[in-house]
Amino acid sequence: MNRRLYFLLLAYCLMQQGYGQGRYDVVVYGASPAGITAAIQVARMGKTVALVEPSSRAGGIMVDGLGGSDINNQSFRNSAAIGGLALEFHARVARHYGREEAFARAIKIPPDNNRVWRYEPHIAEKIFREWLSEFANIEVFYNHRLVESADAVVKEGARIVSFTTEQGDVFKGRLFIDATLEGDLLYRAGVSMVIGRESNDTYKETLNGIRAETTHSQFNVRVDPYRIMGDPSSGLIPTIQNEELGIPGEGDHRIQAFCFRLCLTDSADNQIPFRKPGNYDRNLYEIYARFERAGGVFQKPVASIPNRKTDLGAWTELSHNLYGMNHEYPGGAYATREAIYRDHLFFTQGLFYFLSHDSSLSEQTRRNWRQWGLAKDEFSDNNGWPRSLYIRDGRRMVSDYVITEHHTRRENPVVSNDPVAMAYWPPDVHSVRRIVRDGYAYNEGFVFGGAHWRPFGIAYRSLVPKKEECANIITPTCPSSSHIAYGAIRIEFTFMALGQAAGTAAVLSLRTNRPVQELKYRRIKKRLLRDNQVIAIPEDQITY
Repeated sequence: MNRRLYFLLLAYCLMQQGYGQGRYDVVVYGASPAGITAAIQVARMGKTVALVEPSSRAGGIMVDGLGGSDINNQSFRNSAAIGGLALEFHARVARHYGREEAFARAIKIPPDNNRVWRYEPHIAEKIFREWLSEFANIEVFYNHRLVESADAVVKEGARIVSFTTEQGDVFKGRLFIDATLEGDLLYRAGVSMVIGRESNDTYKETLNGIRAETTHSQFNVRVDPYRIMGDPSSGLIPTIQNEELGIPGEGDHRIQAFCFRLCLTDSADNQIPFRKPGNYDRNLYEIYARFERAGGVFQKPVASIPNRKTDLGAWTELSHNLYGMNHEYPGGAYATREAIYRDHLFFTQGLFYFLSHDSSLSEQTRRNWRQWGLAKDEFSDNNGWPRSLYIRDGRRMVSDYVITEHHTRRENPVVSNDPVAMAYWPPDVHSVRRIVRDGYAYNEGFVFGGAHWRPFGIAYRSLVPKKEECANIITPTCPSSSHIAYGAIRIEFTFMALGQAAGTAAVLSLRTNRPVQELKYRRIKKRLLRDNQVIAIPEDQITY
């Protein structure tokens, strides 16, 4: 009997047992890359799974602009951390582009050119959908968002029984996985969560909280922040917050900036030109004009993914990161999140028009931007603009085991004894706000790289909540971690690996009929290694 026929028969039998009324072995909330790998792993291990996605698409930021993959794009070669389902996804990408041989070589000896790992967003979405369709025991529900209500999640003691979506649909399961960045299911289930930066004192860290000095992506020119230049009494120009620096090392509610990962192209036959948005307000972009007049140089688009397209993030001191304008997002109502998305969209649309057309800028800057436009074949349901923001920060779980800066350190690191995936990226948190310091514009909060970090194993214990709070939920995307440690985890291939680990643990928990907190690590490890997951990297394969 072939595999697909087997699962069709299994699905039929389960329907006869009442599973057709919304009861599944595992319910995954969020078709992020982690949610997809979690669902696929559950299905491959023979269990039924509902993949419930709030939006109309599967794949998260990987299908909404992040085509660069963050693999081997720095001085270090972090492809050594990729195995299992994450590697299988990239193998499927390579097959689509006809680069299987180059991909096979790259796995053994990482090349200097990392383009073998890169893809177009719409191709990633196609691959994810096709991959999910291969499993008869995965049922995908799009546009099903958790209802905003205190009784959205039903529990019996410390176990979730079901949750309800806005359509009134009830999803019942034996075990649940929250694979969203916002952690809404965890939150509604009563799991302890945190938003923002802890103080350095909380976990005895050095890189958390308010930064005494921010050097990465900092202004190297002096930009006057006042509406009337030189006159503090005139108020501040847009994008600058009227806040004091505060006490270095203290915690706060602030989160790193969001932006869009823009897929632009300089191919004229596939281009939507930048247009002036309705209600365009040129005053919003005064800081950009002053920046160039002061000698600043703008980042310009560069084709970095297939077919003459960009994966344009926001890494420089003055980009489309909107510092300080997203702090209400993680814990906000859906309407609040939608308003933040719209504010970012309106601002970014106007910014790209400004950069390509405003006469206050040099002809060189305008020429650099006019040759680019939105790609017609990307995000066609939203006029070429991504449907979601790059959510760099959401809610983080607080469990009995917390990953901190100490795990990321090269010297005397804390080493977990239950790793289920590898984080191979330095602590990376973008600035959280733009303020005035010493009379000029100043970005506060960026931390990246340095000589202090190393790859580390991500503990299974960081994926499960306190047992008294919930005994049947796992999260690959909101791990129990400090703000600074989360910055080393939040890479998409790492989330995919954690999704596979969460799916594995979910099935093993069901097989042994034990709370997720009591699952024996040796069982998880054995299965992960069988499925080619990378949970440790030999010292001679680590580069910096």
